Order: sequence, then C-alpha cells, then structure tokens
Amino acid sequence: MPLRSFPSLPFRSTADQRPRGRTRLLTLLALLAPPTQGGVLTVGLTAGLTAGLTLGLPGGALAAQPALGSVQLTFTVDQTATFVNGDPVTLLAAPRLVGGRTMLPLRETAALLGHPLPGTAGQVQLARLSVDTRQNSASLNGTPQPAGTVATLGGVLYVSARTLADALNANLSTDDGRTFTLTALRDGGNPLIPQARFSTDKTTYAPGERVVYTEYPFDPDGADITARRWTGRQDAYFQPGTYTVSLTVTNSRGLQSQPFTRTIRVEGTPIDTPLTYALKYALPGDSFPDPQVLSYPSATPTTAEGPSYPLLFSDSPEVPAQSGVLYQDSLSGRARLLAYHLNGLGRPARLYVMARNLESRPVEVRSERLGETAPTRIEGILGQVTLLEYFASSGGTTLNLLPGQTAAVYASPTLSAGSGVNVMQDLITSGRVELTFLMLEDALPPTAQVMQQLPYLRPDGKHVRGTFQGAVRSLRVNLGALPARIVIGDGRVDPALTGTDALTGQSVRLSGNYGVLYDLEVNGAAGTAVALSPRGGLYRGAMHVQDGPITQTIKLPRTGNALKPDEPVLLWRPQSDRLNIDFVPSSGSNLPISLVFYRARTLSGFGGLLKTYQP
Repeated sequence: MPLRSFPSLPFRSTADQRPRGRTRLLTLLALLAPPTQGGVLTVGLTAGLTAGLTLGLPGGALAAQPALGSVQLTFTVDQTATFVNGDPVTLLAAPRLVGGRTMLPLRETAALLGHPLPGTAGQVQLARLSVDTRQNSASLNGTPQPAGTVATLGGVLYVSARTLADALNANLSTDDGRTFTLTALRDGGNPLIPQARFSTDKTTYAPGERVVYTEYPFDPDGADITARRWTGRQDAYFQPGTYTVSLTVTNSRGLQSQPFTRTIRVEGTPIDTPLTYALKYALPGDSFPDPQVLSYPSATPTTAEGPSYPLLFSDSPEVPAQSGVLYQDSLSGRARLLAYHLNGLGRPARLYVMARNLESRPVEVRSERLGETAPTRIEGILGQVTLLEYFASSGGTTLNLLPGQTAAVYASPTLSAGSGVNVMQDLITSGRVELTFLMLEDALPPTAQVMQQLPYLRPDGKHVRGTFQGAVRSLRVNLGALPARIVIGDGRVDPALTGTDALTGQSVRLSGNYGVLYDLEVNGAAGTAVALSPRGGLYRGAMHVQDGPITQTIKLPRTGNALKPDEPVLLWRPQSDRLNIDFVPSSGSNLPISLVFYRARTLSGFGGLLKTYQP
C-alpha cells in the first residue's frame, strides 16, 4: 500500500510550527558545526523523535539515543520542511533534483535516520555505501555507482536518495514524484559496547526547578560500568530555553558507549534563583553565587570563658637553606604546636619536633591530636589536609622522658628538595619540657650531640615564629536578622594574637591567627544555612560542626579552591537551635574569611517547591 504523501501529514498551525521548527533548525545547525574532539556531535531533536540523535563525522561514530523500529523520513524536493516519524524537522539543506535524480544532503540524512557516518579525510561510509568526497564518486559494496550519484551543491554533500535506500536496504516511495518517504531500520550498533541510559522526572521544567536524573546504564555482558561522562547536565536551569543532556559510559574493559541523549524544555514562572536553589539543595562544600554577600551586616560575637593555653608557631625561616633550629621554647601542661616549612636545603631533609625533659623527675608527654601534610609541593593542600587529619585524630602516642632525656614528639616523612610539611599537634605534659623545631638533612640523626652543634636559624623577615597565649578563641553569637556575617582573621574585627619570639625576645604579631582554634557557638541557628566566603583569595580548609547529636568535619571546598567573595561555599544547614563550629585558619590559604548565615526555611510560593528524591 503506498505511503501517504506530504500534504496528507497531520496539520499544524503556523503558530504551532514556528517555535518547534526554530528549535530543530538550531539543533541541525549544531549538527553541522565543526566536529568536537573525537568527531562526534550530540544533539536532541524532540521528545517525539526519541529525544535525541547524533551525527558521526569523519573519525567518529554515531551516538544516538536508542529507539526501536524504523525511521521514516518524509521530504519534498526543494523544501526544507520535512517529517521524521511524524515530527516536523527543518533541514538546513533542502532536497534537490539534479540531472533527473532526487538528491538528499548526506550528513543531515544520516543523522536523522540514526546511522553512523564514519570515515577519514576525503572518504565517508554509510552502511554499504562508500563516498569519495573529493572526487564526488561512490561505490556500493565495492561496485562503482553512475556519475551524478554524488554532488556537492553550495558546499553541501548530496547523494542520490535511491542509492541511499539501496545502501540501507530501505524502502523509498512517492505519490507524485516530488514528495518521498524513505523508511529505514536504525543502525544496530556495536553489540559489545556498554549502553548509556538515563531519564528525567519530567521533560518540561520551570526556571530554577530541580531536575531529577535517574541513571540505568548497563553492559551487554554484565561488566561493571566504571566511568560516566555527562555533557549539558545541570541540576537546575535558570534561563528559559531548550537544553540537550547527554551521557556516555565506560565499562571495566575500557569500552565506551555511544552518547545517550535527552532534551529538556525550560519555561514558565521561576521556582528558584541560583541562590535560593543552593540554599535548598547545595551539598556541604559546594560553592554558589551570591553577589550581595559583602553587603550583609556583621554579627558581632562575644568572647566567652574557655580553655587557655599557648600556641608555639614555627614558620620563619619558612624555607630554611641549612640544617638548624627553627624555633624553641619551654612549657608545662597543654599546648598546640604548628609548623609550616619547605625544604630549601637542596637535598632530602626531615622536620622534627624534639621534647627534652627539664625536670629532675620523669615527665610524661602525650600527643592528644595530630594533623599532618607531608611531603608535598602543592602549598594549597598543606593546610587543608592537616586540618582534616587533625579533626579526625583521637589521641596518639605517649612518651615517658627521664630527667634530661630527649625524644621526638613529631618526625616528618623525608622531604625532597622543594617539598613542604605542615603539622599541627596538641600536646599535654606532666612537667616542664623544652620543645625544639629542627630541620635536618636526612643523613643527620636528631641526637642530643647533633642538636648541640646546630645553629639557631635567623627569621626570614617575612613570616612569623613565636609563642602566643590563646590557642583557643571561644566566641558566642546570637543570630538576629539574616543574612549576616561573622568575620574571622581580618586583624580588626577579629584581632590578631600577639606573642614573643622566645629566641630573640622580640614581640611578634600572628596575622591571620593561623593555628588558633575558634570555638564558635551560634544560637538561633535552626532553619538557617551557613557558608564560608573567602575574602583574601585562595582558600582550602576544613571545619568541624556539632549540630545536636550530629558531628561532622566538612572539607571546604569539596573540590578545587574557594577564590571569590561572591561565591561562598556551603558549610552546613543546622537542624538544632545551637550550632557549634570548630574552625582553624588553614595554613597556606588566604584570610580573612566570613561565615555567612542565611535563612533557609522553605517558603510557600516562590522557592517553595522542594524535591527530595535524587538517586
């Protein structure tokens, strides 16, 4: 039975066709753009057209969302309007009648039919048809085709529709000699590669509405899916328009799937802005935009009574060029040690913290908490890893020192030339001990005899060393109007510690309060969201929160660096009215920072929709 002609296809008004045709025109423009890396371009046509097809260019392969059954392409000579399985599509290049042959644009046609078009420079292959694009010639199963089967018109490669049908074992029919229907099976693909699959909870969303993705890729032989690569995926789209999302997966054998594609339409009344969306859905450690963050008023904490013990800080010379004593002081009881140094000796070396018993009786030296990063050449990670280790530690070694005895309470791994170490350690001693920070070339042991011969290294004039009272700063704040900020490490609102360099007797100032633990108690925190806003540049650190029965250490940011004040990083959404935050300024990062508190309760109407399911 002859297939229907073009005029008998379902009628759509001009108003219906115009936006849909524009969407497909833009899609096909994407199809014919220069190849992406690997020679594969991914597109989405319509939900009715299986939501997505891709065009394989030379060097690449087809990557289409799988669909069952045949593809019917209905076209008319000299018209760009065409239909694919009943859905309207606007071609970039109209079918042409050349020398008595009906000709189709090869690349667009292959994409619409769901077939790959692989090849090399000057040669492409469509099923059984080989096309020489330089000679405008073709062969079918190795048999040369008549002259005129291939033509280049206006820079577009055309091939005879009849030859395409033969190459694909397809059916080509017409009622009037101008309107044709080409019916072909889709390409079967490679049976060995894994299959990418995903769905979304809807096909049309409001601006700022959360998109729920459900992934269900599989491998034909049951191999594990080991990698996923998304293009175009966003958790929410804030501007109206049509968006194409594609997923490619790789299995444990290293075989990669073709991209699987779906199209999303965004229209209507916004549900959330980027800020209100982040306050509902961002994960701890995620950054989000807030251009108003620096305009928020400051919430002024009050100082509370808390533990008081010294901080021994060793950061000068930051890059010692020879073995020697970096810093030294004596103490009794509890103390925090912080050392930050790079190996400038030009040969392997180690950092030591040595404890010597100054009492006439045995003394116990116990390590309560320890965080360390070593060795590394990446200064940005020194402080963050140390803090994560420090908050995760729960007690360490205990040393019993006889009168005059010396032992290492810390010894770094071997540091290659130019690599660094950052260590933060809480100690408690049962008597007075002398603590000495040493940098020693790896060949020298930290014995009492070696230590007696070491020089005291001079400060470098740029960094700080010294002993500072107040290793814990206890602060309390009651939240009122929100948003509001708590500023830390600016030297004005949050003053820097002052102390003494025990080796020179000079007064020193600890800019940034590195090594100081801020014990921050926030009241009125339930229903808020708190974020870190970097104000001095690169920041990588960690914070420890206690929210009722929940305790958690948060890596800030989750990946990369926090850099911009107007892109804060989410810390936590408190459930309890009282939130406790332990914060230590991160070595190797820039201060000051602000802790920003927002009201995060879900409201009705604007921003009220909350989607909790996210597989």
